[in-house]
Amino acid sequence: MRKHGLAVAGICVLLLAGTACSDTEAGGNSPSTPGASTTQGNGTPGASTTPGASTTPNDPAAANLTIVPAQGASSVQPDKPVTVSTSQGKLSEVTLKDDDGNKVDGSFNTDKTQWTSSDHLKPGASYTLSGSAEGTDGGTVPISSNFKTLRATKSLKASVVPLNGETVGVALPIQIYWNNPVKDRAAVEKRLKVTTSVPVTGTWHWVNNKQVNYRPMNYWPAGTKVTVNIDTQGVNAGNNTWGTSSRKIAFSIGKSVVSTVNVTKHTMTVMINGKLARTIPITAGKDGFTTRSGVKVIMEKFPTKRMDAATIGIKPGDPNYYNISDVKWAQRVTSSGEFIHGAPWSAGSQGTANVSHGCVGMSLADAQWFYNQTLRGDPVTVTGTTRHMEPGNGWTDWNTTWAAYKAGSALS
Repeated sequence: MRKHGLAVAGICVLLLAGTACSDTEAGGNSPSTPGASTTQGNGTPGASTTPGASTTPNDPAAANLTIVPAQGASSVQPDKPVTVSTSQGKLSEVTLKDDDGNKVDGSFNTDKTQWTSSDHLKPGASYTLSGSAEGTDGGTVPISSNFKTLRATKSLKASVVPLNGETVGVALPIQIYWNNPVKDRAAVEKRLKVTTSVPVTGTWHWVNNKQVNYRPMNYWPAGTKVTVNIDTQGVNAGNNTWGTSSRKIAFSIGKSVVSTVNVTKHTMTVMINGKLARTIPITAGKDGFTTRSGVKVIMEKFPTKRMDAATIGIKPGDPNYYNISDVKWAQRVTSSGEFIHGAPWSAGSQGTANVSHGCVGMSLADAQWFYNQTLRGDPVTVTGTTRHMEPGNGWTDWNTTWAAYKAGSALS
């Protein structure tokens, strides 16, 4: 029996008391019953009868193995680590793969007596553990085990702003939209990480249970490279909703273009990389259509845009109705329909009066120049009116104080 010098034991820690989810598909009376010890071959109550297991654990040369979860386990929680350990000898190699052949990362401790997985697992997947260990007598026996993770009632997946590879403005908040509600926000937020090419202080802020945003304390430094790691595979979001995948988004910050509209002075100043680039005569919203004050962020850009007053509740026949098919150089700054755009029809009022339906209008030449300077994510601060931005009417993160924004983190 000293030829191989190994004894194998399986310990199942499938579902601990108090966990949110369970699935008894494995057969509750098997040796993989949650919490049951299955140390083999020593005659103790509850000992495993796994075929092929060594029955000589008292051999002083044996590399006694413990594998968690146990062979054949099902309903294993995806957020629990997989471990292989030996009380004698050392581990030579350990490989863990899912049923698609994807390898799960893991690492050995210093003396190679334990291997621990570092990645969360996928829900509803089968896993195969393989490798080998060496006893103190030099004997080698392969490591082989299989188990299944629990099936999620609902999956958790992320849609993200900005796009991977996009270059954006200095005020763009990172926005993650979940396909299902998140109950355990802290568990999910712990798996979100933002890294930057230069030091940046920022925080996550939960808008609601299906959206979480991230912004810096101040605008992003121009030229910053940003990576967002959404490492949510295997995360328990609550209500048996589990992350089924992870993703990584990398984007860049462009030059700094920071603009300010003064409604009372009928001007817009544009600062590029901290220097005044242009002062533009504008017209803003007339009485009854007051332009909102606050920090707005460019959300969309259109070289040509149809603008129909019916979309804001003004019907044909109303004196304020309009339907213009070819508005040039239009840039959206609110969800409710405020744009910055070329407005040749109001040329006589630009710089002197407010005559629009809430948009900021300017000459076609100025509008085209401004359009060519900006990226989505650039800020436009409007001052001079008593009507203010409503939360959520666009990308309104910068209208919240830093202290209040930080308080919206589940980890604050």
